[in-house]
Amino acid sequence: MLCSAACMVHCVVLPLLILALPMLARWLSIPESAHLWLLAFAAPAAALALSLGFRMHRQWVPLVAGAAGLALLGTAIFVEGAEETALTVAGSILIISGHVLNLRLRQRCVCCALAAADRSG
Repeated sequence: MLCSAACMVHCVVLPLLILALPMLARWLSIPESAHLWLLAFAAPAAALALSLGFRMHRQWVPLVAGAAGLALLGTAIFVEGAEETALTVAGSILIISGHVLNLRLRQRCVCCALAAADRSG
């Protein structure tokens, strides 16, 4: 659950930070490869968090949403301008949605397991 929460925070904070980058561009030099490096971090983190959640709740929707979001982010590396922005935002939204749903489903599984244990014990 910690991986999913950390990835969700990453996916929420990073777009906000990126929105602030034009203002920070005077002081920071961000290379073109930054998007690739961020994706290299986000892909395994999201895959781990969402697959662990799937093992618990067996629901495909969070996993598919996360995979689609990562695919959009991967596609955004190969385009520029407005298309890159649109793909990045759409991918981030899908990943965030997958993580939120994953977190809710995991919490429901934990609550159901605790309730079943209370009834049987």
